[in-house]
Amino acid sequence: MARHSKRKGRPVAGWVILDKPKSMGSTEAVAKVKWLYNADKAGHAGTLDPLASGLLPIALGEATKTVPYVMEGTKVYRFTVAWGEERATDDLEGEITHKSDKRPNEADILALLPKYTGIILQTPPQFSAIKIGGERAYDIARNGEAVAIPPREVEIDVLDLMEITPEGHAVFEVECGKGTYVRSLARDMGRDMGCYGHVVDLRRIEVAPFSQEDFVSLEALEQASPRAQAQKRLEAEAAARAAEAAAAEAAKTGGKNRAERPRLPAAELQRLDFSPLDALLIETGAALECLAQYPIEEAQAVRVRSGNPIILRGSKVPLDESEACVTHKGKVLALGAIEQGTFHPKRVFTA
Repeated sequence: MARHSKRKGRPVAGWVILDKPKSMGSTEAVAKVKWLYNADKAGHAGTLDPLASGLLPIALGEATKTVPYVMEGTKVYRFTVAWGEERATDDLEGEITHKSDKRPNEADILALLPKYTGIILQTPPQFSAIKIGGERAYDIARNGEAVAIPPREVEIDVLDLMEITPEGHAVFEVECGKGTYVRSLARDMGRDMGCYGHVVDLRRIEVAPFSQEDFVSLEALEQASPRAQAQKRLEAEAAARAAEAAAAEAAKTGGKNRAERPRLPAAELQRLDFSPLDALLIETGAALECLAQYPIEEAQAVRVRSGNPIILRGSKVPLDESEACVTHKGKVLALGAIEQGTFHPKRVFTA
C-alpha cells in the first residue's frame, strides 16, 4: 500500500458547534470536522457518548487554547428514562441486570427531584471513561470485572420533569456542571423509587456559552466543504474507471484486491476556496465570554502580540484580576492576568 506524507492543514481558527448524530463517537466527529476544514489542529470540549446526540463543541486551530473554559461551562441535557429495568451500562446498550414490575407515577417522580438538585454525591457508571488505577472503567467492565468507582460531588442546578410519554417513559431536562453523568441520574432515581431505570434517549442542548441556536449539522458542513465536494467528484471518477476494468481485475486477483481511496492532490487542495465553510465558524473569543474583556489600541496590541505586558487605562479596569482578556478591533487578542493595573498576556491568539 502506498504511503502518504503527512500534510499540514490550514491555520483556520474558531468553533464548530456540531449537532452530533447518534452512533457517531466524539473522536470520530472531531476527525471528520478537521478533515472537512483541512484544519491543522482540532479538539472537542466535552465527550458526548455515541448513543447520545446534540451539542458537541469542536475547536479548530487557535480555539483549542480556549477548550478548558468551555469544559467548565454549564451543560443542559434532555433525556428519557424507561422504568422497570436497570442495565449494565445504564442505557439501552447494556444487558439487563435488575427488573421490576413497579412503575412510578408523576407524583412519585416529582417528590424525588429535590433530592437530586444542588451538590450531590454521584457514582459514575461502570461503563464510563473514568480512570481507575490507570485504566478506563469501561475497559475493566468489558472484561467482566466489577469496577469500584468512588462517588464524587457534582452540581445539578435544575432538574425538571418535562412529560410522561404514552409508553410511561419520563422525559427530563437537567442543567448541570462538569462531570455529571445523566445515566447515573436515571439509575439512582430508579433505585430510589424501587422500580429501576435506564436512559433510552439522551440529547445535549447546551454547553455554555453555546446553545442550540449555534447548531450546525454534519450535512451542512459537508455541503459547504470544498474538500468534501472535490473528494466526491474524485471518487466518482475513480469508480467509473474501476468499473470499466472490474472484470479484468477480478480475473487476475480473484476479486480480493480493493482499490485504495483516491486522494486529492495537495496542489488542488491548496487552491480550494474554504470561505463558505469558514463562514459557519463561531469566533474563538466566544468561548471566553465568562471573562472580563478590555479593548486596547493598536500600539498596545503590537506589544501584546510580542508577549509584552501593557498598562490598562480606564475607570472600569480593576487593579488586579486573575484572568481577563484584551480585545482589538472587536476580537479577543490575548488571555492573561491583571496585576497592579498591568495586563500580562499568557496566551496570545494569532488568528
